Amino acid sequence: MDIPHQRLVYFRVTLESGSVRQAAARLDIAPSAVSRQISLLEDALGATLIERKRTGIRPTPVGEMLLEYCERRGALDESFIASLEAYQRLETGTVSLVVGEGFVGDLVAKPLREFTERYTGIQIDINLAGTSGIIEAVINEQAHIGLMFHERTHHQLRFWVSSPQPLMAILPPEHPLAEETKPLTLAQLSEAPMAMWDPSHQVRHMVDEAFHQSRLRPRMAMNTNSMAILAQYVRSGMGITLLPAFAVADDLAEGRLVARPVDDPLFQRSQAHMVTRIGRQQPKASILLLRHLQRWMQAFQNVDSTATR
Repeated sequence: MDIPHQRLVYFRVTLESGSVRQAAARLDIAPSAVSRQISLLEDALGATLIERKRTGIRPTPVGEMLLEYCERRGALDESFIASLEAYQRLETGTVSLVVGEGFVGDLVAKPLREFTERYTGIQIDINLAGTSGIIEAVINEQAHIGLMFHERTHHQLRFWVSSPQPLMAILPPEHPLAEETKPLTLAQLSEAPMAMWDPSHQVRHMVDEAFHQSRLRPRMAMNTNSMAILAQYVRSGMGITLLPAFAVADDLAEGRLVARPVDDPLFQRSQAHMVTRIGRQQPKASILLLRHLQRWMQAFQNVDSTATR
């Protein structure tokens, strides 16, 4: 049953005021208008709501139930308004992200720390996935924001920002190729033991295609679905890997790893993308987080001028 809010107001104010006339004065309308609205409410409910006594008026048993309903509804309205105002002030809310594992260090270190310290009531949910999983989560609205690494293409995604992030040869500092000043060739890389993402990963597809086009075969010593294992493999001096530089930025800054460019056109086309679903209304917190990550993540510092915002 849909009970018009205005009729509930007239009913409640009448009981609070003690008479229809005093209620009309408070509401600044004619007494007959108040009486009519209460009569319509009684007709809709099929019960008398107010009893008139010598000492004034009082609610009937059904009127008592309706008065309690009015009080509960008012409390719910106040609670909703308070929650809405807190949400609009960014004191509460949740933003969900789905990201490739290579973004984790860049994302969680400084950018998210600064955001969560500023907006303490905002909860950030983060899940890891490969490229296909990221796309699926974003277009099915399981995540507000996706961070992924691949060639730019998907008709249901809005690319907020795209940054060229070529695949680099990631080497231990003592590796002979670490001293090379020119871009490394695939022939040079094929001579070193290599750890790579497993064959289902987008980066692995790119690597396999590049070596196939060059008619070379890499010395694939290890396959894994873990970014941590790839980095540790190289740190330990076991061999090399191929990653965008932002994925191991801390190791590069501390000198634990070395990144060298590779002379291959496929590797130069790779990009880091920040995406949302086309047509989805993003909450205010999500918009602010998108802009914050664009400013502070290393993956998006070399921004493509054609990126869509």
